Amino acid sequence: MPDKPNPMPRLKVPLNALRAFEAAARLRSIKGAAMELGVTPSAVSHQVKALEAALGVDLLRRVGASLHLTEAGGKLSGQLTGGFYQIASAVEELTAERKNGPVRLTMLPTFAVHWLSPRLSDYPFERAGFELLISTSQAALDLSAGEADAAIRHGRGQWDGLMADLLFDETVTLFAPPGLLDGNNPRATAAGANLFLSQHRKQNWKVWNASLPGGPLEPAAVTIVDSAGLGLKAAADGAGITLAGWEIAQADVQAGRLIPMFEHRIDTGAGYWLVYPEALARDRRIRNLRKWLLEETEACRAPKAC
Repeated sequence: MPDKPNPMPRLKVPLNALRAFEAAARLRSIKGAAMELGVTPSAVSHQVKALEAALGVDLLRRVGASLHLTEAGGKLSGQLTGGFYQIASAVEELTAERKNGPVRLTMLPTFAVHWLSPRLSDYPFERAGFELLISTSQAALDLSAGEADAAIRHGRGQWDGLMADLLFDETVTLFAPPGLLDGNNPRATAAGANLFLSQHRKQNWKVWNASLPGGPLEPAAVTIVDSAGLGLKAAADGAGITLAGWEIAQADVQAGRLIPMFEHRIDTGAGYWLVYPEALARDRRIRNLRKWLLEETEACRAPKAC
């Protein structure tokens, strides 16, 4: 078993008092410490006195107009300055990394392969502030904890603590590869085909099929898969038909790999969203990504554009 980390020693005095003393000791000035910390000189004096009372030792002494450190104060101030410097450096390093590095963008594999990838040739990777680090995951990473900077998520736009910009609402319909279609008789095609259905699309299929003009279909077989992307790939490879998002499947339709079997579509009540922590809302890199995504989705709303 791995060794357990040593427990952190319990801090027996207020952190604000230590910060006030460190600034006063380093600057040799109560007024200077107050200016640095953004508080009043009386507040700094009060914090220093509270620290001295808690420790039972004098740390600072005023000799005329000068402020002097006692022996105990000198020992403590040096340690505190080094500690606070390390803290500030760690925070600065993390801040700089998130501010200047590429946007860590995560999304579902289906969105990445079928919607984003066909459009990446238009993304301005070479421009400063547009750098991306793209990853895919079926699980939603914790953006608030810094596991990624932004995400493309499927849902209704409500995620606690996150900003959400709608890219597009989702509608679904049935798709088949051109070679599988039985002339102009999609019902005959469906009756002899294997339906590749995402486990997340079972309810969508029930609603779509029940509301299909002319009555529901009865595919020859139904194979449940773990993602809509796998269903799209299987259908595009000629293995059967699939129920998928109209907006997600458009690249496959334009490339001639898939054909919508019916004009019938239903709104799923969900959509695809760009989400990110509120703290990054003004980040130039997030704004750049947001602007590009919204421009792409707006272009797709034009008739026959996508």
